[in-house]
Amino acid sequence: MKKLLLSLSIIALFVFDAQSQSTPSYKVITVIESIVPGGLGRSRLIDGQTEINIDDFTTERTDGKKSSQSDVSRADAKVDRFEESKLLNFYSLTGINFQNVASNDALITSKLNELTEEGWELAFVTSGVESDAGAKDGKGLFITRFIFKKP
Repeated sequence: MKKLLLSLSIIALFVFDAQSQSTPSYKVITVIESIVPGGLGRSRLIDGQTEINIDDFTTERTDGKKSSQSDVSRADAKVDRFEESKLLNFYSLTGINFQNVASNDALITSKLNELTEEGWELAFVTSGVESDAGAKDGKGLFITRFIFKKP
């Protein structure tokens, strides 16, 4: 009986160890905040709802010159299912609108909390800016990508 219990305990350890070493899943949430004056831009939080296989859009070059990328259609890479949450623009007619910044923070925090409750862990955050280049540009955005991992 002792040998049976010892054997079952060892088997259970291997099963639990194998489960703990499973491949994690990743999820990307993108926040785009407009820095176009006057509220003319579009700010959004995007949560993709469609899984896509990168291999369907990847080709390989063997000599560095010949490519079969023309066999891959960009239209096929577009997904139709995603959540789009409206955010406020950073700028109003008078400049930076701090109430809008605080409102966006609250909305983004709500989404981050929702994902955490679903078992996702925040793994990385990366951001970038395409800023207004002067009086004639009138364009710009601030983009942040939140990369989540589910063990």
